[in-house]
Parts: sequence; C-alpha cells; structure tokens
Amino acid sequence: MRLAFLDPGQFSARLELEAPVATPDGQGGADIAWHPVAALWALVEPVSQAFSEIAGAEAATISHRIWLRFRADLAAGQRLRKGARVFSIRTARDPDESRRYLVCYCEEEGR
Repeated sequence: MRLAFLDPGQFSARLELEAPVATPDGQGGADIAWHPVAALWALVEPVSQAFSEIAGAEAATISHRIWLRFRADLAAGQRLRKGARVFSIRTARDPDESRRYLVCYCEEEGR
C-alpha cells in the first residue's frame, strides 16, 4: 500500500474539535451543547458546493476534505470549528491505514 505523504507545513489551519453533549430538557428530549475536545492543526481543502432553497431563501452547502494528525477519539457526528465557521464531520478515515493521518469529509453550512 502506498503511504500518504503531506508536508507538515501544509497543516496551517488551527481548528477546535467539538463533541456534542446531550442534557435532558425535562420533557423527554435533550438540549445539545458543544464542548471543546482539542485544538488541532489541519489542512482544509474545499471540495464542492451545492445550492438549495430553504424557506424561500437560498442556502449553500460547501463540502471540505480536512486532513488531521491521527486521533482515535474522532468520529462522525462531531464537528470542527474555525472561528465562526463550523464543519460537521460526516465521515473520517485513515487514508493509508498507517495511523498517521485522518481525512475527514465535512460539510460547512450556508456561508
């Protein structure tokens, strides 16, 4: 298997990994709060964009491929934050199964 190689200098975006924490709301549901897990260096690559109409307003969904150093605690359903920008993690995989990097496929909602 060919190993993925990235220049460490390409990891220039500082992101915050956040995990959802559900708190019961007393009515059978839950309130979701996002709590920081770690600060990470990453390479963010825009991949595609799609436009849709929601309640009469145009909304854009932008997908990104985000490269990180390998972490065993990262999973789909978490998110990455860069200031006001939020990237929802849809999937994450080890591109060459060497436990060096993770590639996260994320969506950034309406910018």
